[in-house]
Amino acid sequence: MNASPTSSMLRALPAEHGERLKHVAREVSFPQGTRLFEEGRRADRFWIVRTGTVALDMRVPGRRAAVIETVGHNELVGWSWLFGPHTWHLGAEATSPVRAYEFDADVVRGMCQADPALGMAVGQWVGDIVARRLRSARTRLLDMYAPYGSGSLR
Repeated sequence: MNASPTSSMLRALPAEHGERLKHVAREVSFPQGTRLFEEGRRADRFWIVRTGTVALDMRVPGRRAAVIETVGHNELVGWSWLFGPHTWHLGAEATSPVRAYEFDADVVRGMCQADPALGMAVGQWVGDIVARRLRSARTRLLDMYAPYGSGSLR
């Protein structure tokens, strides 16, 4: 594994926690068009993207899945593994060839339970990502549907 394989995670977590997680990561790759997971199915792993892009999408009855966000280099793919009932809230598809670091959710959750400081750090890291993505989704929805100027945050 490279010296800083999961640099976004390592920057967000205290050094000792990031190093521990780095040791349970495995390198994986996905060809373009690969479905990493499907909405509603069991969330049993997560990834940090090294190269390529992954579209996060949501099923829309009678239509193609709607892309909610596209994530890339050093970004987290998947947060549903951390929060019960551990089922995916979205789907994900590689929109280009992807190389990533994959983490087994059971292993990481077990590490977090055994070490409350690690658990709090991981929860904060993932929570910050979820909050940022929700703000981004809100802004995109306001841009699409709200009258001009109504989306400003004060």
